[in-house]
Amino acid sequence: MADSLFQRGPARFFRGLGTRSQVVLCQLPLTLLVAALAVATPFAWPVLLHSTLYMAGIALHALLFLACFLVPWERLEHRPYLLIPVLDFAAVGLLRNGAAPLLPGLAVLVVFPVIWLSASGMLARSGLILSFAGPLFIMLPSALERLPHWTAADITTVILFPLMMLAVSLAIRFASSGLRVQQRELARKDAELRSLLRQSREREELLQTVLDATDVGIAAVDRSGKFLVSNNRQRTFRRVTGADDAVAGQGKQLVFGQDKTTLLPADRRPISRAIAGESFSDYLVWAGEGQEQRAVSTAARPLVAEDGRLTGAVVVYNDVTGWVEALAANQELVSNVSHEFKSPLNSIIGNVDLVLDEVAALPPHLVRRLEVVQRNSERLLALVSDLSATASTALNVHPKRTDLASVVETSIGSAQALADQSGIELAADVPAPLWAYADPLRIGQALDNLVSNAIKYSPDGGRISIRAQAGSRWVQLSVSDTGMGLGAVDSARVFQRFFRTEAARSASIAGAGLGLSITKMIVEGHGGTISCESAKGEGSTFTLTLPADGPAAAFQEPAV
Repeated sequence: MADSLFQRGPARFFRGLGTRSQVVLCQLPLTLLVAALAVATPFAWPVLLHSTLYMAGIALHALLFLACFLVPWERLEHRPYLLIPVLDFAAVGLLRNGAAPLLPGLAVLVVFPVIWLSASGMLARSGLILSFAGPLFIMLPSALERLPHWTAADITTVILFPLMMLAVSLAIRFASSGLRVQQRELARKDAELRSLLRQSREREELLQTVLDATDVGIAAVDRSGKFLVSNNRQRTFRRVTGADDAVAGQGKQLVFGQDKTTLLPADRRPISRAIAGESFSDYLVWAGEGQEQRAVSTAARPLVAEDGRLTGAVVVYNDVTGWVEALAANQELVSNVSHEFKSPLNSIIGNVDLVLDEVAALPPHLVRRLEVVQRNSERLLALVSDLSATASTALNVHPKRTDLASVVETSIGSAQALADQSGIELAADVPAPLWAYADPLRIGQALDNLVSNAIKYSPDGGRISIRAQAGSRWVQLSVSDTGMGLGAVDSARVFQRFFRTEAARSASIAGAGLGLSITKMIVEGHGGTISCESAKGEGSTFTLTLPADGPAAAFQEPAV
């Protein structure tokens, strides 16, 4: 590579010169040698000063070199400067024959015009003829003087030297042709590379324009955290966080957790997690502080090479400040309304209870109406309690080492009376003890929700089973029923707030669609998961997965 660059350097320099300078450079080596001969002649061969042919050869060389300088070759057509190497044959012939027999080796100077003609690429046939004929006519005069006494050596010299110059001309021409082919190929490849580079730049500009036009921040980084691609939105987020480092995820940044005040450690920042190979979505962080603080939902996907090696990651930032603030305002409204409802409802229920304590003094029809008031007031109070629970962004969960077997036993005991009224059999297959890292009150609430739901949606009786499975890090509780079941679409939406199936509404089954959403909040508050498997007419199975031991096992990233 270095050699080719070195070789192309002088060639590029030569092509950058004007025509007159190029002609001078081509003639310069031969002129320097002749000038050296002219300077050495008075000292080494003074007798040659009296040789007319020798001195004429030197004079002709001088004139040709001056012509290289003085003639405006660039203004003339058809490259007449090639006349210079043709006349060089005559000048070399005068030198050689004028200096013979003292300097018969001067004939070798003919190699310079041979090289010039051959490398020029012009006059291909004429150049070959001159490469043979020129040296031949240079050698003939001295040979003709010995014509009657020619020997085999004389004939060989006269013929061999021109043949050697012809071979040199052919070799140079072939080499020059190959070089010209290579130059044309290089020029073609250079044009292709320039075209590809131009297209690449156009695509890069188009990509950057598209990225800057999006309303989400996008950043692509390599394994070291160096930014490969980013858009204006992402740079705005970095400005808000006060990031001044060239490497993503490093340095001091104002990136906070969900409480808006606790700085996230460097390894929990979105880009740091991404370049560590994690893939995530809806990872909520708060960027900046004060009036500029923004809620940002982030997602990341790794960049993987063909050999499976991690090369970087793409991280997407979405400003959800308005959505989070609207959700908080909605939750505050629901919480306030629920709180205001509870006081009058408690008063109504309390007074109805006091009246019903004297049921013997009341007419039967009035008792029935008061019981209706009592039942519906209690139902409304339960609904308000559910609304209050769903309005809370952070259910209070206080996990500890808990025996889930006792929680299951308590839940079955609470639901047994309702199950007997509905003709439903309750069964449990739970090993005792069954230890988990959980809040017994909240898990009991979640289990009560699942069991009461199973009873509610099994109007024709049946069987409800509670089973458990323990692993090294997780404990699973499943509640199965043989009730009406759910379709695939309903199963996917069953944990949404206020969602109720069409079958439940048609069957006039009481409920507000909040129990399962509250259950999901409780389970996720423990760092666990909940899933639903169901089929219409075949019942449903809800499975809770909880950490078996320690807060580290229960850790889960905050999500929107």
